[in-house]
Amino acid sequence: MFKTIAPYAAVLALFYVYLSVRTIGFRRKAKVSVGDGGDDGLLRAIRVHANFAEYVPIALILIALIEAQDGPASLVHGLGALLIAARVAHAYGLSTRQAPGKYRVGGTAGTFTTLIIAATWLLSNAIQSI
Repeated sequence: MFKTIAPYAAVLALFYVYLSVRTIGFRRKAKVSVGDGGDDGLLRAIRVHANFAEYVPIALILIALIEAQDGPASLVHGLGALLIAARVAHAYGLSTRQAPGKYRVGGTAGTFTTLIIAATWLLSNAIQSI
């Protein structure tokens, strides 16, 4: 079970570690241990890291539930790939000074699309089981 989603979860976990180490580097550079100290680069790194932590777990849970309910492997692969692409785009877009920027907007749209498709599939599957 969960063999289909596992590689996506692993890639996202490694990306999360990268974002964590990146944030630590910004903290060291700015000499700020808590908060952002008014440093724009650190603030952006913190938000990229936090936003990832806010959205990725629920998305992975939803995708894993699809797999656990014998959902189509193609759907799991599609949602996993979309989530990775969306989170990389969002991280890049939020890290730049463009506001809001096409990568940030695209990353947000991709993340929301992943959540909406996964939730809709799960709801539809639940209703059909009644």
